[in-house]
Amino acid sequence: MHTRTLRSLRRGAAAGALIALLAISGCSSDGGSDAAANPTRSISDDQAAGVPDDQASPASEESSSPSKGPVLPDAKLTPATGSFTAEQKKYLHGRVPKNMDPAAVLQAGQETCQRIERTAAHDKDAAIGALIAGDLPSADDAIPQLCPKQKPLLDKAATGFADGTRKKPAPGTYRALTSAEGCTWKALGAEGKVLASGPGPDAPKKVTAKIPSGTRTFVSSGCYAWLPA
Repeated sequence: MHTRTLRSLRRGAAAGALIALLAISGCSSDGGSDAAANPTRSISDDQAAGVPDDQASPASEESSSPSKGPVLPDAKLTPATGSFTAEQKKYLHGRVPKNMDPAAVLQAGQETCQRIERTAAHDKDAAIGALIAGDLPSADDAIPQLCPKQKPLLDKAATGFADGTRKKPAPGTYRALTSAEGCTWKALGAEGKVLASGPGPDAPKKVTAKIPSGTRTFVSSGCYAWLPA
């Protein structure tokens, strides 16, 4: 129980660092679209990019996930004004609960794109780490359909894995996507034998882990996410 609580606190610290990074990235890459007014019911990609992150509500983030209940048929996926593009409709398919404005669901996906774009502009590792850790709702769907320019980040994230327990990891050298203190790891072989562990007492801020052949389980804590070095 104590270990689980400690792990939750460390993960929370890493997530807090990501939130802080999102907060300081208040200016989008186009140099000023953040000054836009509050979004309308019908929202375009450019308009969504101008919505500050602090206007994204938990409810809108949840709406970016595929709906588990009755959904609007594709024929009724229309905004109050204007129209959706083919890619926007593809994203909305099966995602809009009945009696909900599809533009609000689209906005949630666009906000996910906005966050990944802003974060990547300041720190690509932080953006990739957020994708690996699952900190951005429905990014796997939103990026290919709503902001395909960010797909290389998604592809890179697919080569890594999140902090915690990893079964049968591929041997090699990996780097932790955090500079916070407290990142530790172990590579375990048959019967839980420790094959390698780290970091040492004089470890640098950037932690790397060398996973040897024969590793059955890789366990890390406080490391946020891992990428091949």
